[in-house]
Amino acid sequence: MKKEKIVVLSLGGSLIIPKTGFDIKFLKAFKKLIIEQIKKGQRFVIVCGGGATARNYQLAVKNVSELVSEDVDWIGIHATRLNAHFMRTIFRQWANPEVIKNPTQKIKWTEPVLIGAGWKPGCSTDYDAVLVARTYGAKEIINLSNIKYVYDSDPKENPKAKKLTKISWDDFRKIVGDKWIPGANLPFDPIASKEAAKQKMKVIVMSGANIKEVQKAIEGKKFQGTLIG
Repeated sequence: MKKEKIVVLSLGGSLIIPKTGFDIKFLKAFKKLIIEQIKKGQRFVIVCGGGATARNYQLAVKNVSELVSEDVDWIGIHATRLNAHFMRTIFRQWANPEVIKNPTQKIKWTEPVLIGAGWKPGCSTDYDAVLVARTYGAKEIINLSNIKYVYDSDPKENPKAKKLTKISWDDFRKIVGDKWIPGANLPFDPIASKEAAKQKMKVIVMSGANIKEVQKAIEGKKFQGTLIG
């Protein structure tokens, strides 16, 4: 009997709700893609990020009060949970009714979609996605955000930054470092990177807005993006 493959998607909050407001066109296209894949027998765990919602709340709090990083983290976590419930509602017909918050706790689910959110302070939903993959035996994560590739330096600061289509965990971790900073905007967070490397996982970093490329990545075809690992 062929072992079932579960695709783990780390869905950036910047895609769920960008700074400019909900992108209904993207949400419809993403839903259509997932349903098409479900009809082919595919199953998904979709871990939702906080994105602009989290950062707006975090910035507002910092402008009013002095907070420790744990409080900033919790604001981000609750933003991911709001986004996750939103996505579970979109996939209501196909999704397990529970939004999973503890990625280390394996649950029995028969539906084609399982939605996840932030767990606890000290890491991002990238790390939660790695733990989900570990829990359910997946060896690959597709990280969907608003960036197309990983670069060897910040392209916003360095116009000569080199685009990378493939990179080892050792080299990637030299770029992102080892410390998690709440609200940080990195291709894949340092704590998640450390655990993914330990588990010998592969992570695809790509633009979620390009639905055709996302489809290629899900189906194991050549895609536009960066493969880490």
